[in-house]
Amino acid sequence: MNKNVETINLDNTAYEAAKKMRDRKVSSLVVVDGKNGRPAGIITERDLTRRVCAEGVSSRDVLVQKVMSAPLVTIDPNSPVEVAADNMIHEKVRHLLVTDKDGKTLGIITPTDFGKVLSERMDMDEVNSLILKAVQEESSYNS
Repeated sequence: MNKNVETINLDNTAYEAAKKMRDRKVSSLVVVDGKNGRPAGIITERDLTRRVCAEGVSSRDVLVQKVMSAPLVTIDPNSPVEVAADNMIHEKVRHLLVTDKDGKTLGIITPTDFGKVLSERMDMDEVNSLILKAVQEESSYNS
């Protein structure tokens, strides 16, 4: 999970969201309600592409709240990685907000985070062994 969650207000424009994503080098922003600071949705690069650019509207003229994805899909911070992956697949989302029991945002999980976890858990000796075994089996079939 990435603990550095970037946010934007409901009343900001899609243009401001795109600039913030570019400047902060992130693919999404959690959209918050300026009145209570609570997460209201998420705006992603995909939302901007499909709901602003592809529609031919000016990003300066459309508010974030009109193009964000909502409701947010969340997960408990103590959930296993496998549950997070399953939730993302089941809910068809690429950004999973990690929240505590009071709804406070603790972080966000994206597909990039799974790549990091897999590389940390991967035993390269085991992988190499499996590759060698597959090559040996293939050469025995071809002989």
